[in-house]
Amino acid sequence: MSTAVEDRDSRRLAWCVAHVLRHASDHIALALLHRLDRPTRKYLCRDEWLPASAVTLLLRHGGEADRHYIARNPHVVGRPLPGLPGPARYARRRTPAGLLPLLRAELGRDPADGPLTTGELTGLLRRHGIRRPRTALDVLRLPYELDPGQLAAEHARRPLPPGSTEALLLVADLPEKTVRALLTAPAADADGPAWHRPAVRAVRMGRLTHEELVACVAPARRTLLLGHLPACPGLRWTLPEQAGMRAAVTRALAPLADDPRLWSELLRHAPGFPGPLPELVAAVTAGTAGTTGSDAPHDDLVRAVRRLAPGAAEPATGGVERELALASLAVPMETVEEDVRWVRDCLDRGLLTGADVIRHKLPACWALDEVHWLGAVDHPDRYDRPGAVLAARAEADRLFALALGEDPDAWWRVARTLPDFAGTLPHLLLRVTDGDSVSTRP
Repeated sequence: MSTAVEDRDSRRLAWCVAHVLRHASDHIALALLHRLDRPTRKYLCRDEWLPASAVTLLLRHGGEADRHYIARNPHVVGRPLPGLPGPARYARRRTPAGLLPLLRAELGRDPADGPLTTGELTGLLRRHGIRRPRTALDVLRLPYELDPGQLAAEHARRPLPPGSTEALLLVADLPEKTVRALLTAPAADADGPAWHRPAVRAVRMGRLTHEELVACVAPARRTLLLGHLPACPGLRWTLPEQAGMRAAVTRALAPLADDPRLWSELLRHAPGFPGPLPELVAAVTAGTAGTTGSDAPHDDLVRAVRRLAPGAAEPATGGVERELALASLAVPMETVEEDVRWVRDCLDRGLLTGADVIRHKLPACWALDEVHWLGAVDHPDRYDRPGAVLAARAEADRLFALALGEDPDAWWRVARTLPDFAGTLPHLLLRVTDGDSVSTRP
């Protein structure tokens, strides 16, 4: 086989693996990454669709070559996201002239006399990081000696404000245990307007994957809200990050299945449960959640749980037009542009949903890639039809989980088969799991 053909095959496999990684849990993603040869791994690190959690796993478990290619990938989300402030940008800012006299008065000494202790630094961060990290980052430019264990203990005694927590995640070299500790808060604490920023920043800076974030954020209601974060100004999830977070939360909620009683118990206990979401789910399924749910859930929490709960399939509407729209997904038009215009028009008229595209569009690799049915965008983090993208990602998550479960070999067979498979995604999953064509099934 020629080098050009091998190069093309490696590039195409990396593109398909990047799409499969969106829907895989962390241990499945690691298993897939370990099976890639060197050329495919190189192209994967340079792929614009590489999900944030996969980037984190590659940086954490990969080699120097992986870090080299990821650092030069202009599309990688989170180191930091282009257009948003990051450590280098904050480092170039001049410290406000009035800040040092204020800090001298609060400390009772000149910060230049010696590095700040953990207690002094924590006290300053509590006063200067209420909502945004800018002033807290100025404080962290002073010389200090930070004990991660003492910092975690101080946070457990009295939580740091969101801006200071975000600043620590941005510039402080903290161990993972301390990072997880900083993302916990007492259940009685009110959710202020900036409570979500440290969680978003932890994922974006590669400190944690979405799955790890679900396992450590407390109280549990915050994890449920992160799964459907309301639109708000400032730092928030990008569209792929929102899809990845919702997938991780959905995996944590899988033990509830489609039992309405368990979901109602989850909503009843979520407002006051102090632990992370997996503990709440385990307590609800075991019937040991106690009486933690004395507070009525607020509207945002109710909406978040309803979005995450499995719902009955909506009755199909549209009649013949819908049937024609579904059939058109299996017959690509003469040009990609014409195909995109048709799909977008069907989405706008309510004839198709993102889930329909995942189930019926072929080939399967095009269904998983929104560019082939929504068109190219100026940045892979934005789409003018986010509802269709989120619905498509959720349906793909469901199909992958239902067909492949936690079997790394099955996931690898799908990734290997996907580049050259001409059928739909459900057809591919049936072929891989059953070893036969769907046409032979009764």
